[in-house]
Amino acid sequence: MDLTEARTSATELQRAEDLMSLLPQSGQTALDIGARDGYFSLRLADRFERVIALDLSKPRIEHPRIECVQGNAVALEFADASIDLVLCSEVLEHIPSDLLAKVCSEIERVSKDTILIGVPYRQDIRVGRTTCQSCGARNPPWGHVNSFDQQRLLELFPASKVERISFVGTMFEQTNAFSAALMDLAGNPYGTYVQDEPCIQCGAPLGTPPARSPAQKVLTKLAFWTRSASAVFSKPHARWIHLLLSKRVKD
Repeated sequence: MDLTEARTSATELQRAEDLMSLLPQSGQTALDIGARDGYFSLRLADRFERVIALDLSKPRIEHPRIECVQGNAVALEFADASIDLVLCSEVLEHIPSDLLAKVCSEIERVSKDTILIGVPYRQDIRVGRTTCQSCGARNPPWGHVNSFDQQRLLELFPASKVERISFVGTMFEQTNAFSAALMDLAGNPYGTYVQDEPCIQCGAPLGTPPARSPAQKVLTKLAFWTRSASAVFSKPHARWIHLLLSKRVKD
């Protein structure tokens, strides 16, 4: 599924509208981290006088109030407390774990007042795993190297206080260690190979899995069977968590 198609899906529309409902109605400056196609940057431009659309590659968004910037959230090139609103949605799950705390610290540093974070909630990143056809590395789905619950997310923003927490959608996809291991042995034939994100180890496109051997087909069936057996004890939960924060006032 490409980004344009995803934007019009019912679940994506639900996520987007919930994020917009949490945003301030007006302001001076907003920073959209991970702007990509500019969907949220354009919506922010309806409310803020200046919007900075930031991504690893410079976004291409035509709007008089939007400034497109190439940058990295690990080292934001903005002054302390210079941005009224920082929006960071569907980004933190992609950040390498050793850099995650630094990125969140940078978000807090540049924020003057409001931070809005959106990430998948309690995602089981063993489901939909892929196997890179270039180096053989196993990859989490959609390049999501981090999984978050409410507590972990809050711990990443110690200088902020919670204004609102919103849970959106419903997630049913869960597995177990044994089923995930069997699927790895089978070559992860049903992973998210349509994703744009490359292999997290070698950086090459994931490719598509080759035809499975008879043994791998058996392993695949066993993996699905063990997963369905454990699903009896699993409970669905929200698909996304949205966290609205404000900077703590220093004494």
